[in-house]
Amino acid sequence: MALSKTEERGRIDLSNAPQPIRGDRGASILGPRNVPLERENPDLLASPSTDAGTIPNLKFSFAAARNRITPGGWAREVTARELPVATTMAGVNMRLKPGGIRELHWHKEAEWAYMLAGRARITAVDARGRNFIDDVGVGDLWNFPAGIPHSIQGREEGCEFLLVFDDGNFSENETFLISDWFAHTPREVLAKNFGVAESAFARLPRDIEQTMWILPGDVPGPLAGDTVQAPAGPVPVPYSYRMPAQKPTKLAGGQVRIVDSSNFPAARTIAAALVELEPGAMRELHWHPNTDEWQYYIGGRGRMSVFSPGKARTFDFQGGDVGYVPFAFGHYVQNTGDEPLVFLEMFRSPYFADLSLNQWMALTTPKLVQTHLNLDQQTIDALRKDKPIIAS
Repeated sequence: MALSKTEERGRIDLSNAPQPIRGDRGASILGPRNVPLERENPDLLASPSTDAGTIPNLKFSFAAARNRITPGGWAREVTARELPVATTMAGVNMRLKPGGIRELHWHKEAEWAYMLAGRARITAVDARGRNFIDDVGVGDLWNFPAGIPHSIQGREEGCEFLLVFDDGNFSENETFLISDWFAHTPREVLAKNFGVAESAFARLPRDIEQTMWILPGDVPGPLAGDTVQAPAGPVPVPYSYRMPAQKPTKLAGGQVRIVDSSNFPAARTIAAALVELEPGAMRELHWHPNTDEWQYYIGGRGRMSVFSPGKARTFDFQGGDVGYVPFAFGHYVQNTGDEPLVFLEMFRSPYFADLSLNQWMALTTPKLVQTHLNLDQQTIDALRKDKPIIAS
């Protein structure tokens, strides 16, 4: 029976489709399937034999998140609703058109950001009336502490960035908007507060859900022309950080930049590492002794295996994916592609901390290690007393 044109267009070539087979284990799929999704997750389709047990899902892609589209850009989020295990942090991927404005607002959570593309102008004011304004570009960071009012605006080329919040239940759709507050305040109260006539508020924005939140605006001019001189002066600790200017720790197989409150004092609740792995290289077997890890994959392809007592599970990642590692779970991340794998490790903590399996073994009595694992002397001698960070 001939297929219709609609059926032909929807037909998938299964000749090279992945199958849940490893060696003599498994069998081909006979029923319905989603081949593109299976290709993106080969280590879920055919799990390594070392995987075991019921570790929860530790991956969610921004591509599967609802995208809220507005006249000024768009934003999509991955929170504990999308990834229930991610209780300590949530993330937002946001795009602003040239001149597009993330409305003046504040929230109960701290906001840490990484610029993915383009340039943006950011502003803020602290509780002592000190203000802040800066232009940020690709690789730059900012951090606004909880409760600090701020804004973000796209420069000439527009921008896209990742926002990370120190609460997994945060939602970008539930922030304190300046237009929302005005809409819910009687005009006579506004008039009294600002010392003007009620008529001054006759043209306040309406239908805030559709017209505000992320709104169009004019591309901002030179930074000096937008600067407001505050009587109390500027904030003493800048809310932005030039991460590309930080000298990376270069290693065989890649490099790492670590940013926490020790070198970015404004970020008191979120620490991060930007990891770049060459093809075949691996973020070594390690764990974090202070908190969970929230990950964002910027580019390349990789896989991560996560270990907890008697259990292990392997996930595959590419650009735009979010990963998560619960507190103290052992894990590694390996570049499985043919280009650099770049990702962020994020922690709800004022400082970055990890424990290296290699270093722990090297700094423990050799006989004790040998007794546990039946290792030969050559392997014991190869252990690293420093922290490798990356295995090439």
